[in-house]
Amino acid sequence: MKITSYGINAVNAYNHQVRNAQSSTNKASFADKIEISKTAQEMQGISTYSTERTERVKQLKEDIASGEYKVDARKVAEDMLKYYRF
Repeated sequence: MKITSYGINAVNAYNHQVRNAQSSTNKASFADKIEISKTAQEMQGISTYSTERTERVKQLKEDIASGEYKVDARKVAEDMLKYYRF
């Protein structure tokens, strides 16, 4: 019995497709990169949170060192209730 190879090329047609060769001059890096949006960059420039926090911490340290710092027990209790209720 003779078996012919008729139609075998149609089964794996994708193997015989012409591939476009890319030039080796365009080697792109596949490393991850981070881009910060313009809005985030503006927020970083405007933010004065760190300076305000630094001043507040400095003032608290001075008050504690001098003995003038007083704890508001009612405020502490209210904040604890808020924290544990939600």
